[in-house]
Amino acid sequence: MNKIAASELILNPDGSIYHLNLRPENIASNIIFVGDQNRVPKVSKHFDSIEFETQKREFRTITGTYKGKRISVISTGIGPDNIDIVMNELDALVNIDLETRTVKKEHTKLHIVRIGTSGSLQSYIPVDSFVLAKYGLGFDGMLHAYDCKSILETELEDAFIEHTGYSPRKSRPYIVKNSDILETKLLSDKVFSGVTATAGGFYGPQGRVLRLAIQDPKLNSKIDNFEFNGIKITNLEMETSAIYGLAKLLGHEACSMNAIIANRANGTFSEDPYKPIEELIIYTLNKLCL
Repeated sequence: MNKIAASELILNPDGSIYHLNLRPENIASNIIFVGDQNRVPKVSKHFDSIEFETQKREFRTITGTYKGKRISVISTGIGPDNIDIVMNELDALVNIDLETRTVKKEHTKLHIVRIGTSGSLQSYIPVDSFVLAKYGLGFDGMLHAYDCKSILETELEDAFIEHTGYSPRKSRPYIVKNSDILETKLLSDKVFSGVTATAGGFYGPQGRVLRLAIQDPKLNSKIDNFEFNGIKITNLEMETSAIYGLAKLLGHEACSMNAIIANRANGTFSEDPYKPIEELIIYTLNKLCL
């Protein structure tokens, strides 16, 4: 077997993976992602027991048990670049022997659910509701660093590029489907579904203008109005497409759940944005344990 060089698979002196500060025994196969490190204990407070906790930089992890199921909660921080770190290091923990630095013969599959906040792009999806991302649409370009053609929804991508007149100076938008297994577990009549768009930034990349002009001032309107075979873009955030792409490439299941705290089509914001997040946490935990 080919040994992975120390420069490629970086470990801490205690043998833990470099950024996450985790060893294989510290994580469960069922993992919840949150962006904010302060949201990790808001999930784990519902656990029946906690066995492990650590933090390095923005990456905070708590592993415990909820209704008999072992679950890890990990904060990813903001953006696709952080997702690249988290997904690759989690996969290394379960699918690479860290002592011999060789890929294991038997593949271990992780089940990953993101719980995040987001803004709705459609007037019919109100604040305080939940959105499940059937697809992740990435504007960030991160996934193109990998050999990813086999997992992309190219017909949907082409339709989106044509509809928006997407600038060829930007990275080609990529679209990846979620996990059918997790979608079946998480979907209900309480949840909207559609395409979650992932931006590479918060201001210009999401159409916000402070002092800088943006390349296409009409892009958000074009995104809102896109429809292909009944599929619409429901919301905009900064992590989902990267999670979906790397999960598919690495052989894991992934699904993104979003609490809608703003509706950009209506210009409304939740009167109590913490309430739908708390409700989504409980909803997701219970669905994962069915």
